Amino acid sequence: MAEPVHTVNALPTARRPGCPFDPPEALIQAREHGPISRYTFPGGKPGWLVTGYDLVRSVLADSRFSSRKELMRTPYVDIGDIEIPPAAPGEFLLMDEPRHGRYRRPLVGKFTVRRMRLLTERVEQITAEHLDAMEKAGPPADLVTAFAEPIPTMVICELLGVPYRDRGSFQEQAATIFGGDAEDQLAAYLAIREYIARLVAAKRADPTDDVLGDLLDSDLTDEELTGVGLLLLAAGLDTTANMLALGTFALLSNPAQLAALRADPALADKAVEELLRYLSVAKTFMRTALEDVELGGRTVEAGTTVVLSYNTANRDPGRFADPHTLDLGRQDGGHLAFGHGIHQCLGQQLARVEMRAAFPALVTRFPTLRLAVPAEEVVLRPETADVYGVKSLPVTWDA
Repeated sequence: MAEPVHTVNALPTARRPGCPFDPPEALIQAREHGPISRYTFPGGKPGWLVTGYDLVRSVLADSRFSSRKELMRTPYVDIGDIEIPPAAPGEFLLMDEPRHGRYRRPLVGKFTVRRMRLLTERVEQITAEHLDAMEKAGPPADLVTAFAEPIPTMVICELLGVPYRDRGSFQEQAATIFGGDAEDQLAAYLAIREYIARLVAAKRADPTDDVLGDLLDSDLTDEELTGVGLLLLAAGLDTTANMLALGTFALLSNPAQLAALRADPALADKAVEELLRYLSVAKTFMRTALEDVELGGRTVEAGTTVVLSYNTANRDPGRFADPHTLDLGRQDGGHLAFGHGIHQCLGQQLARVEMRAAFPALVTRFPTLRLAVPAEEVVLRPETADVYGVKSLPVTWDA
């Protein structure tokens, strides 16, 4: 007789009190029952929840599981029989081959390790400018608006070739997309989409030396280039901003690890990888089976959507020793924070460059940096948000 399958009836949203960096307790418990559980989507549709490292990695590498937007279900909202449209032109994260490759291939050479490392000096300069402004304004400060959001926003502006005069309004609109209420988010999204469309048209008339300008040599249409620009904005801004803010919160909550990084900025590479694993801010992704697939001893039927829990995979004790401990000297790498397979994050090297510059600069510039409120009063993003993080992070220091 087959062993009973653990069942999860709703995606857990409650993290244990005092443990803002750990996955929701019920997700950890689900993984303890086994790497795959039955899952019921809102509205009653059956699915699967994968919480173990090896199985999450295998699904991400398996072309029998689709990324197509129109095949997905949402884990938090009952959409009934609403037909989900395919991804818009250029938004290749929610496409399969060959459409996915058509958009991704022209970008691969723009985000190589070498090209991103060449950006290091400029990223360090941007970081220093914002730390200068933060120091000049004096304590206290909200680290989200003073540091975590503007640094990746300015870097994305440079990559996309946003003129300097437009960067202030661009940053405000981008911040609203990821942090405003629903009505404001939609308005900001439409405004930025229109802006990028105008930017593409301007570069078509007068080419520039940046990612969008380089892509003009491809066969992509202006509509497709606009979609690519929006995807790069979404992928390169919100995740890195939340890693910088939540990562600083985690360091301030782990004084020994913070002291280690401050004493040895060369620890930055390992520190970034460990924070990526430990926090897994892009915590949940989905795939839909295109045919019946055997997974973890279970049959995932064609058309069934599978929820992939990155944060429990990156806390899997079968893969990482003492997984719930933040250890900046950790030796067992190989986290899935950037995904795996053909959809592995295109901008991961850029994110690494930004974090390797930002974290050591912050903790060395402000050796007395600390929370300005009790840790339990730090306002966190809801678990239903696509990217986990803090809404604000009040900090202070000895001026």
